[in-house]
Order: sequence, then C-alpha cells, then structure tokens
Amino acid sequence: MNTFSVKAYGAETKDSDLIEMNINRREVTPNDVEIEILYCGVCHSDLHTARNDWGGSMYPAVPGHEIVGKITKVGSNVSKFRIGDLAGVGCLVDSCQTCDSCRQDLEQYCENGSIGTYNGKDKHIGGHTFGGYSQKVVVDQNFVLNIPKNLDLAAVAPLLCAGITTWSPLRHWKVGPGSKVAVVGLGGLGHMAIKLAKGLGAEVTLFSRSPEKTADAKELGADDVVISTDSDQMKSVKGKFDVIIDTVPYIHDINPYITTLNINGTHVLVGYLGGLEPILNTVPLILGRKSVAGSLIGGIAETQEMLDFCGEHNIVSDIEMIKMQDINNAYERMLKSDVKYRFVIDMQSL
Repeated sequence: MNTFSVKAYGAETKDSDLIEMNINRREVTPNDVEIEILYCGVCHSDLHTARNDWGGSMYPAVPGHEIVGKITKVGSNVSKFRIGDLAGVGCLVDSCQTCDSCRQDLEQYCENGSIGTYNGKDKHIGGHTFGGYSQKVVVDQNFVLNIPKNLDLAAVAPLLCAGITTWSPLRHWKVGPGSKVAVVGLGGLGHMAIKLAKGLGAEVTLFSRSPEKTADAKELGADDVVISTDSDQMKSVKGKFDVIIDTVPYIHDINPYITTLNINGTHVLVGYLGGLEPILNTVPLILGRKSVAGSLIGGIAETQEMLDFCGEHNIVSDIEMIKMQDINNAYERMLKSDVKYRFVIDMQSL
C-alpha cells in the first residue's frame, strides 16, 4: 500500500520527551478520508501511553485522540463526507463491525478488538497506529464524525474523549430532567460531566476535596458542591443521588460515595483503571440495591449524538491552547492538575 510522510510529535521511549519526527500515513483507500488536523486535545491517556504507565505501549508513540480538522481528500466510495468538510476523530479508528457489540453501535466494546487511534494494530500498513499529534490522519469514513459548525473548533476537540466518556454513562443510565447526578473530581472529565448532565436537565452536585473549587463548579453549571472530607456535608446528601460519575484517575476510596446513592443508584467509574483500595463494602450495595459500574467511551453513533447535542446547546470544553512544542511542559502541568480544564494543541504550530 502506498504511504506518505507527515510531521508528528512522539516519544521514542517511555523515558524520553516527545520530539518532532516523521511518520507514515496510508494513501486513502476507497472508504477513507484524509483530514488535515487543525486542533488536538491532550488527554491523560496520551501521557499514560507515552510513558507506558499501563504497559503495552509501542514506540515510537504518537498520542492524540481528540482530533478536529478539515477533510482534504476522500476515497471513491466515500458518501458521508466531502472535501472541505469539518470532521472529527475520537478514540477509535476501526473495529470488526460484525460482532454483536459492533452491530449495536458499541464499537468501543468490539468483541474482536477495536482499533485505537494510537497504539492500536494498523491493519493497513502494519505496525501500530499513530494519533493526532501530527499534520494529517487517514481514517475509514465510518469512524469519522461531523462537527457542528456553530461551535469553537478548538474547544470541540476534547468532546471526542472527555465529552463522550462522560456522555455515554449519562445516557446509559437515562439521566434527564429530575435526575440527581453527582460528579467526583473537577478536571477534564469532571467539568464535561457537569456541563452535559446539566444540559440534560439533571440537578448536578460536585464532590470535591477542595472548597476553593466551589465557585468554578457553579460557574460550570453545578447546583451544589459537597466537600467530601467534611463528614457533616457527606451526611447531608446520604441517599440522594441516582448516578455518580467518578472521574478521579487514581486509586481512591469510593465507599463514602456509595452511602450518598439512593435505592437503585449507580456509582460509575470512568477515570481509574485498576484495583480498588480499601476493599469495597458490599453491605450498602445489598441493602440498597446499589451498583458500582464502569464505562468506557461511546460508539460512533453515540459520539455523533453527543456532538449534535453540544451543537444544539452550545456546549464545549473549557480549554487552554498550546503550541505543539509545549507538550512536554503541558504533561507536567497536567499531572499537577494545573489546567482549566483541557489543553488543546494548535496543530498549525507543528
């Protein structure tokens, strides 16, 4: 298969900074679109992959799965897009499209293995996939998304991971007017969970350990803020919430939050992968038919639904724009939660 070279930023080893490099993209096949990348959001997953925090990273690693750009070329069979259209690419670039999950528009749970935008198996030219820290990307039309024209393009980029990661559980657990939703953690995921839950008509509360985040949370749309280290405040919301969206990306004790769920309530983990400590107490689960669940991103149809909803309600991420050359410093700041609330790379700086 013919390929072409583009500039990118990536890590050559788990211990190295990201640097400029050249990578190969495939020439468009009949079902592909080629996208000139204008903006790319920066996700915690990018950093974890670059530094092999989860194991299994393939190098050179070129992260980036919150991609917004303009279509520059289309294959002969492409019917969904035209040259010049705005387009987005999220966390997935392929799946088998035939298994039970894929037939239900749940490509993220593909039973034969979905293909990540980066660090996935590249079935076209071999090796592994490279993400959006690059000039262009070539993607099957079935994994490309329409971008609402009325939204700030740069601020749309994080919707393609942070947005859909929180939208999917809100939709699955049928959040709407009258729902009582709590969000744990105010960061890239947390601020989107507040905006989307509020947009769906829910009453929204932020759980935080930091009283100084109260004003920011309410500006984002939260109706209330509960300081999770304050026992009196935690008791005041006992049995209140239908759904808790837990965005914390590191190990933490979820037992105190379970007591704030109502009967049939669900605590959904979207930020942390790994074992729970201390051990989960099942007593309130059994006595209140409460659940602890996990959720990944959404499928392509659900991601498009989320983008359309954001277009109708003028919802975007709060961002700080950076140049590509600032990515290593951005990673260090991200580890310190020193961003409100998502870095987005201006790819024209590459």
